[in-house]
Amino acid sequence: MKTRIALALSALCLACAPALAQTKIKLKVMGQPLAGGMIQKHREQPFFETLAAKTGLPIEVDYKPQDTTGIKDTEALRVLDSGLFDIVALRMAQISRDEPLTMGFDLVGLNPDYKTARATTKAYFETLDKRLQSRYQTKFLGVWPAGPQVLFCKKPITKLADVKGLKVRVFDQNSAKFFQHLGATPIPLAFGEVHQSLSLGVVDCAITSALSANSASWPEVSTHMLPLGFQFAMNGYGISLATWKKFTPAQQATLQTAFTNLDNDIWKYSEELSAEAVNCNLGKDPCTLKKFKLVEVPVTAADVTIVRDAMRDVSLPTWSEACEKTAKGCTDEWKKTVGAAVGVK
Repeated sequence: MKTRIALALSALCLACAPALAQTKIKLKVMGQPLAGGMIQKHREQPFFETLAAKTGLPIEVDYKPQDTTGIKDTEALRVLDSGLFDIVALRMAQISRDEPLTMGFDLVGLNPDYKTARATTKAYFETLDKRLQSRYQTKFLGVWPAGPQVLFCKKPITKLADVKGLKVRVFDQNSAKFFQHLGATPIPLAFGEVHQSLSLGVVDCAITSALSANSASWPEVSTHMLPLGFQFAMNGYGISLATWKKFTPAQQATLQTAFTNLDNDIWKYSEELSAEAVNCNLGKDPCTLKKFKLVEVPVTAADVTIVRDAMRDVSLPTWSEACEKTAKGCTDEWKKTVGAAVGVK
C-alpha cells in the first residue's frame, strides 16, 4: 500500500515538473524616455524586447518608456523601492536629489573623454551598488553615458568665459554651481522645455549632448556650439532586490552578463553617435543625422583648464557637501575609488 502511494506521489510530482519549469517571472520595466533618442530606440528597447529569447531565462518582459508611464524620471528610485516596476532606467542627474551619490562619477570636469569616464564608472560601481541596495532595495545592474554635455548658445561666443552674464540652461546642481562660478545665471529646465526657451530668449545658452541637441533640433534656435564636454550625463539600470532574489544564482549571473553586454554596446554606440552628431550640428560630413550649420567655437587651452580646475574648486566641493548630509564619509570613499582612478587626492 505504502509503495503504491509513493509511486503515485512520484508520478504526480513528475507530472507537475513541466508546469513548474514553465512558470515565468514577470518583469515590469520602465526604460528611458522616448525623447532619449537613438540609444533608447536602437539599443535599449530591442534589448528588453529580446531579453527572454537571448538569455533563455524564464521571464516575461513588459517594457514601457518612462515618458509613456506618467511617472517622472526624478522618481525612479522611489518607483523601484515601492515595487511598482521591477527594472527601471536610472537617469543619474535626475535622481541625484534623492541620492547624491549617483553623481559621484559625473562631476563637472571629472571626465574629459570616454576613456576616463569608463574608468571612473568602473571605480565607483561597487560603492553605488552597495548604497542602492541598502537604501533603496535596488541592485545596480549597469551604467552608460548619453555623451559629452556640450554648450549651445544663441548669442555669439568665442570662448567659454563669454557665458558671463548669460542665462544658461543646466540640469543638475553640479552644472549650476559651475556656470554660476563663471558668472552666468544657471536656469534649471527639463530637456523638453529647452527648445522653446532658447527660441523665446528665456535662456541664452544650454547644455546637453550633441546627439540630444540634434534629435531635438536645438540648432534651429541656437547659433554657436562649443564642443567641450562638461559632464557625460550618466544613465543606468536598477532591479528591485525582491525581484532579483526570485532568480537562482546562475540565473542572476546570466541576467547580469546580459546587462554588462548592453553597457559595453552602448558605450561604443554613444561614442560613435557623439562624433557624428558634432559633425551634423556643424554641417560637416560624415553625417546621417539632421544636418545644421552652427558656428563652431574653437576649444582653447584656457577653456580646458577652466573645466579641469572646476572639478577640484567647484564641482567636487559642491557634491561633497550634498552627499555628506545623507552618506557621511562619502568624500573619503570617493577619493579611494574615483579619485584614485583619475589621480585626485
